[in-house]
Formats: sequence, structure tokens, C-alpha cells
Amino acid sequence: MKRKLIGCVAAALVAGYALTAHAVLKPGDPAPDFTTQASLGGKTYSYSLADALKRGPVVLYFYPAAFTKGCTIEAHEFAEAVDRYKAYGATVIGVSADDIGTLTKFSVSECRSKFPVAADPDTKIIREYDAKLPAIERANRVSYVISPEGKILYEYTSLSPDKHVENTLEAVKAWAATHQTQAQPQ
Repeated sequence: MKRKLIGCVAAALVAGYALTAHAVLKPGDPAPDFTTQASLGGKTYSYSLADALKRGPVVLYFYPAAFTKGCTIEAHEFAEAVDRYKAYGATVIGVSADDIGTLTKFSVSECRSKFPVAADPDTKIIREYDAKLPAIERANRVSYVISPEGKILYEYTSLSPDKHVENTLEAVKAWAATHQTQAQPQ
């Protein structure tokens, strides 16, 4: 019994390590371009990263599944911070492996119609951004800030929804401080 318990604890630790030590794109890496279905305020449309980058930096965050506790908390926090991102010329988009029907509902109820969420049911985008959870077809909780030039400026990975907004907002502020043409908050 004791050996079985130690084995379970060891397996849990290894699994936890695999979730936190997952390889991700690093600052300076090119951000893979993508176009996919997204929903904003319950309306579905084609989202293009390249088009979004023409307007300024993009905060791209991956999350495991709509309507789960941590993902709902994170969506609420991003919704509350959208205007602060916009003050620095940045936009936000969330991506998960959920289907567009689920995300259309999530965009209204949890994202509060403040920012789009994009569907990646085949996890192609998630894989290109090295944001896939090991052993399951879901995204890890990974946030990126991407420059208008298409380069990764910042990356933060943590299954906890805490700090994703705070950290990416700081990265956007740092970027804006070095780019005089960007909008500065009043």
C-alpha cells in the first residue's frame, strides 16, 4: 500500500512537472500566423492574426476549455483589462480547442463581449505555439505578447489563471514605452 501511494505521488509530480516544463515559444521567436473562426459578442467571423498585428501588438492567450473554473476566471480578468490594453494600442484574443458554437456562448457570457475567442478544434494553432497540454488535446494556459512585426515579445505559462493579465499588461506597457507612435493612456 505504501509503495502504491509513493508511486501515485511520484506520477503526480512527474505529471505536474510535464505541465509546467512544457516547451513554449520564447521572446524573439517568430509568431506563427493563423486565420481561424472566432467569436466576439456572440458573432462569428474570420480572425486573422496578420490583420490584427497591423493595428498593434496582440495578446494571444491559450486556455484549456471554455466554461471551466480557471478559464472563466481568466476570461473575466481579460475582459476587465481590455480597455487598459487598448490604451497601449494592443488587442486580446483567447484560443482554445473548443468548437466555435461553444465559444460563441463563451464570448458573451464569460468574455463579456469585450474580446474575441478563437476555435482551434484540431489544435493546429495550439501546437504551432507549443501550447498543447501533454497527453490530451487541450491547450495549456500560455499567454504571449506579439509585436506588430510578428515576433514574440513575452511569454508566460502557468495553469493558474493568476498573473496572466498582470504580466502581459506589463509587457505591453514596456513595448509601448519604446514605441512613441503608440497610444499612451491619459
